[in-house]
Amino acid sequence: MDDCLAHLQSRMNSCNGRRRKVAKLQQSSSVEMDPDTKTEVCALFGKVKTYVRPSSGEWCVPDPNVALRYPAVKHCQLQALKASLNAVKNQLSDKNVQVWHQHTNSTNRAGKVMGAVRSAANAEICTQAWCKFFEILGSFNLLPVEALQNGELNTVHLCEAPGAFITALNHYIKTRESTRFCDWSWAANTLNPYHEANSGSTTIADDRLIANTLPWWFFGSENTGNIMLLKHLRELQRFVANMNRVDLVTADGSFNCQENPDEQEALVASLHYCEVTAALLLLSPGGSLVLKMFTLYEHASVCLLYLLNCCFGSVNVFKPATSKAGNSEVYVVCLNYDGKEAVRPLLSKLIRNYGPDQANREALFPISVVPESFQRQHEEVCLYFHTLQVETITENLRLFEGMSVEQRQRLDYIRDCTALEYLHRFQVVHVPRCRWVSRNTVSPACCSVSAGRPLGQKKQMGSFNERRELETLSWSQRMERGCHAAWAQRHCTEAAGTDCVLTGPLTQCEVNTWYVLTGSALPAVTNSPFCEGELLNLLNEALRDTAPDWACLPRCGSCHALSPASVLSDVARLCTAEGGEKRQCLVFGSSLAWSACECEPGDLILRFSAEPSFPKSGCITLHDGDPQYQQELLACVVSSLQSLNSGDALLLPAISALTRVTAAAVHCLHVCFHSVTFRCPRPSGRVGSLLVCVGFCPEAAQQILPVLTKIQDSVGLRRAAEDAGGTLPHGTDRQVLQFVPMEEMLTGGLTDFLRSMNAEIIQQKLHLLMQS
Repeated sequence: MDDCLAHLQSRMNSCNGRRRKVAKLQQSSSVEMDPDTKTEVCALFGKVKTYVRPSSGEWCVPDPNVALRYPAVKHCQLQALKASLNAVKNQLSDKNVQVWHQHTNSTNRAGKVMGAVRSAANAEICTQAWCKFFEILGSFNLLPVEALQNGELNTVHLCEAPGAFITALNHYIKTRESTRFCDWSWAANTLNPYHEANSGSTTIADDRLIANTLPWWFFGSENTGNIMLLKHLRELQRFVANMNRVDLVTADGSFNCQENPDEQEALVASLHYCEVTAALLLLSPGGSLVLKMFTLYEHASVCLLYLLNCCFGSVNVFKPATSKAGNSEVYVVCLNYDGKEAVRPLLSKLIRNYGPDQANREALFPISVVPESFQRQHEEVCLYFHTLQVETITENLRLFEGMSVEQRQRLDYIRDCTALEYLHRFQVVHVPRCRWVSRNTVSPACCSVSAGRPLGQKKQMGSFNERRELETLSWSQRMERGCHAAWAQRHCTEAAGTDCVLTGPLTQCEVNTWYVLTGSALPAVTNSPFCEGELLNLLNEALRDTAPDWACLPRCGSCHALSPASVLSDVARLCTAEGGEKRQCLVFGSSLAWSACECEPGDLILRFSAEPSFPKSGCITLHDGDPQYQQELLACVVSSLQSLNSGDALLLPAISALTRVTAAAVHCLHVCFHSVTFRCPRPSGRVGSLLVCVGFCPEAAQQILPVLTKIQDSVGLRRAAEDAGGTLPHGTDRQVLQFVPMEEMLTGGLTDFLRSMNAEIIQQKLHLLMQS
């Protein structure tokens, strides 16, 4: 213990020393640099091109009658730049992505900025995105003067997860004299990290801010958060209707294009169309827009940039110093919006054509309505950023072959100077935690739970060429080459879950805050806050390739089979600890599987009931998202809570707990029992897990039973409609997605418990599939 305290004190002293050093350097009037370094560092912060609107007025909003009617065209000059850039980028195809990223991180001139900001500023969610947006705020007058004069600022943030733009803006507002007393309201949208059908490749799992500020986040009536749905656009407009005006819209959306990097711009074109349309609909006159884009070579980008130049007083294409110089990312910063009235006829048409596949249809404008003066300026903009990117990639390739000591020392010196210049230039100062956005969190445990989860998307492994080769292999061959091979092949030697315990009953349960949340019926479960995304991806890939019948799949002879006797022995021991009298144990499952123990269950009185039936849905990747299974599972929980007596036990099978509804069912057991553990694999030999609940508390059950009974009926509505007519009336093809607020489910250890249980279930399934 003393060693741990000494280590902690050493780390604190080191951190405090860094902060004092940064603060001392910040207090100087300027950062001392030699002239060459000063020139190079200043150039990093000056990568911007501004369109200059001609005084003739020829740049004007096109007639809506010509919009979205003609096919896109290829711009020869821009396509030549695209081909040139892709030729340079293709030299990276044989580079191991992790090794290459490590190299480019070491050569990134702004690579030390984030660490310096963390030491100096106590910034909330201090990510690369935080540093980029803080840099944009410090480089442009994004916040309208009218809003600051009125003391009221309203902002909307699209595709915002994990929320670093919001926390950077908060930090900026709190540290500027002109804004620190401003009444700031915000709303945000992103793909819902809790929605089970959202793809793991496009959904950001980092919910540190979302979990603590859920009322400010818009996910729409489908609960997906997909801003490319027209109904969600209309609903978002109503969601922010309480704002007197919208002064700033940010749009930081993108997709994972690493498997087709040459066509990144085309792949995100529909998203950019939707983001711009949403901004033009939401913004008030004088407002600002910050839009993340990439290369600007395609006709869709030319039209979009022209439209923005017709609607805003100033349009700038900016590459922040804190955006890695070797990638194609740029930010289009638009100031002084003319207002909806100036673009209303065209805006109506944009909204009518709104959707996720817009880029696959007609072009926004024909080339004939885009003035040549704009096209020339746009080509200059593209050439400028093309040159910067090619120079950086070429330099990184050269340094990858070998770097001299002098080159490394020079780079490190420039990296230090860039970090200090950032702190000085943008006046980065400390903000106490009490002034963070999430300072009023309902439960600080949300932060700790989220902080313990993997926050990124699927990790890229190997080189681009190696990943292409892997695509030609079967799932099992890819599995054998992957980092989870040894994990999936290990045999079960003992029952997992014994040491994973939820201790109850929960006294903090706020049943009056529970509500039923519905959305479109789940087509599959591809995302879960209660499971590591990569494991779920592996399982779904295997299921799609094999379509197994779990009832017929042979068991692995080398795995340890958990006996019913050992389970009941553990239950009896735990019940004895609860009190001396004989206890009832309600078992959901066939009595045949437990018959060997029926004569000698210790001090337990066994009672059997039918377990939830295995889903018969045609979609094998729906898992526990099947509405019929969910209804039967909740019926088992309700039946248990109605029939058990104080101190009794419950054994309830669960095929998995990937969805919010099934997770909430486990939460209900957590509320009502002194302890909940799991055993995997189940004694019956069927896939899934066995929930072992001991020490029933009737008082807790009485608290939640009335609400849970009503929720059980809601979950069954969709199935009842299907049984009645075979087809559902319009608008009823929906299902219950959630009934316990996520803020409650993310606390108390439930998330860690479910992640452990789901990991064991997935390991068991992958193991059986690989063995067979």
